[in-house]
Amino acid sequence: MNDRYGSDVLASDPHRAGAFAHRPTTRDQPADKGLVVEEVQTGWVGAVVRVEKSGGMHVVVLEDRQGRTRTFPLGPGFWVDGKPVRLVPPVRAAAPRGPATAGGRRLTASGSIAVEQRRARVARASRIYVEGRHDAELVEKVWGDDLRVEGVVVELLDGVDNLEAVLRDFRPGPSRRAGVLVDHLVPGSKESRIAAKVTAGAAGAHVLVLGHPYVDVWQAVRPERLGLREWPKIPRGTDIKVGTLAALGWPHADQADIAQGWKRILGTVRSYKDLSPALLGRMEELIDFVTAVPE
Repeated sequence: MNDRYGSDVLASDPHRAGAFAHRPTTRDQPADKGLVVEEVQTGWVGAVVRVEKSGGMHVVVLEDRQGRTRTFPLGPGFWVDGKPVRLVPPVRAAAPRGPATAGGRRLTASGSIAVEQRRARVARASRIYVEGRHDAELVEKVWGDDLRVEGVVVELLDGVDNLEAVLRDFRPGPSRRAGVLVDHLVPGSKESRIAAKVTAGAAGAHVLVLGHPYVDVWQAVRPERLGLREWPKIPRGTDIKVGTLAALGWPHADQADIAQGWKRILGTVRSYKDLSPALLGRMEELIDFVTAVPE
């Protein structure tokens, strides 16, 4: 008798045949910063800004091309590159061990001797301000260990145009200094005029505004780290980030592309040796300024 079902009903999986053969399977995807995802139910597309705990559960914050953010529960219900994924917390790699000194002690990414087995100190009243998120992420990667040991908090200005208003709210004083790192601090620039006005004010003695000559902090990363002889020259009137990505042949259509491009650039930075001296010296001066306050 011909058995049309075969002798072993478990020999094949009917769900992997026919129409089911091409059904995509959901895979786990770490929610790494800069990853572009789509939330299926709402259609919200954005780059991962951060993963955090809220109400006892992990959530992911996504930023769209207009800079707006929304928060979603971590888990299934997302797409990446047209395929379903289950977002999971990013894997936190162990902190890289820096090069050892002659005495066998570890160096931080900034080149200073690491302070081992010591908790971060309570935050000082003094602050360091940077223009935007990319500046803050670069400072954290290279000087983060040092700043935590010294108890120095880095805050965002969201643009140098906000500097005067931020300082009015901060109220610098003898025991409450403000160090400010700005882009494109060259003679005749808007940034130089704002810096001069701030330092000439009543609280000017307690404020130090320093900067590098580059239009954007991206260019403070040594171009050799990306296999370039020099950073591309972007015409005036063209957004520096969009123009740079376009010149490099990288995606540059929206904010998600910019976030991914910066992630790629930042990933090449291993230590202070990968940054321009024009930034290194200014940042070290700012740290010295805000920590040289009697407590």
